[in-house]
Amino acid sequence: MQRVQAAVPAAATPFTQTTPYKAVQRALFYVLMVVLALVFAGPLLWMFSTSLKTDPQVYTVPPIWIPNPIRLINYPEALSSRPFGTYAYNTMRYALGAVAGALISNTLVAYGFARIRWPGRDVFFIICLATMMIPFQVRMIPLYLTFKNLGWLNTYMPLIVPTFLAVNAYYTFLLRQFFLTIPSELSDAARVDGCTELGILVRIILPLAKPALAVIGLLQFMFAWDNYIGPLIYLNAESLYPIALGLQQFRTMFQEKLMWPYMMAASTATVAPVIILYFFVQRTFVEGISITGLKG
Repeated sequence: MQRVQAAVPAAATPFTQTTPYKAVQRALFYVLMVVLALVFAGPLLWMFSTSLKTDPQVYTVPPIWIPNPIRLINYPEALSSRPFGTYAYNTMRYALGAVAGALISNTLVAYGFARIRWPGRDVFFIICLATMMIPFQVRMIPLYLTFKNLGWLNTYMPLIVPTFLAVNAYYTFLLRQFFLTIPSELSDAARVDGCTELGILVRIILPLAKPALAVIGLLQFMFAWDNYIGPLIYLNAESLYPIALGLQQFRTMFQEKLMWPYMMAASTATVAPVIILYFFVQRTFVEGISITGLKG
């Protein structure tokens, strides 16, 4: 018997029907993403453009995005007016300590909430998350009095020591969510072989948790690099000032007339390290953020 196949018109195939629609949809999506990228990148582009302008070009209407002439000398003149090298060194000193404290303390707490069963674990985890609703303004005065009694004012201790106490519930939550995605059979097999909980954490969990740890480290570093209110409260000597306070000191030099090109040059130089760091760890950062929410 001859099998008769019904001919389907080419215009009626699903491929030809859906392809134009998907192409238009994808084009609109890319256009929207480009527009949003320009909107969010606009302030950064304006800051970089202004850092290369002369002072009269800043006030030109409509705004000039490509300065002419380009004044690269704004950067050395701005950065040499204040000890920005000392400010950057001070920031790195306490930022790296804060990153180490956040990674160590939040890892231990998150492991206890995710991989160890103990009475009241879920209740204490909810209490831990509830601390995120307490604003810093409520804790500011009690913390100041505590650090004053300890003799830690005008030192980096108030900025570093609290990070070793897992005070950031958001970091604990991210790490706990990541630890829950790791199969429990790995830990059970290690326990059968006589491995302790600390050994399981160090030998099995931490090597698998590098993306999540990279996210925590980057977020804490960015917070420490941009932190203004903490150093303002606890530090008095200018020799200890970080980048954020250094920029404020730079701004006070031009109280009568703010030199926007110099201000934008100093601001661009201070945010550049964070942008460069994020550029190099972007893939790990996005991977860690996406994985930490896979399992509740």
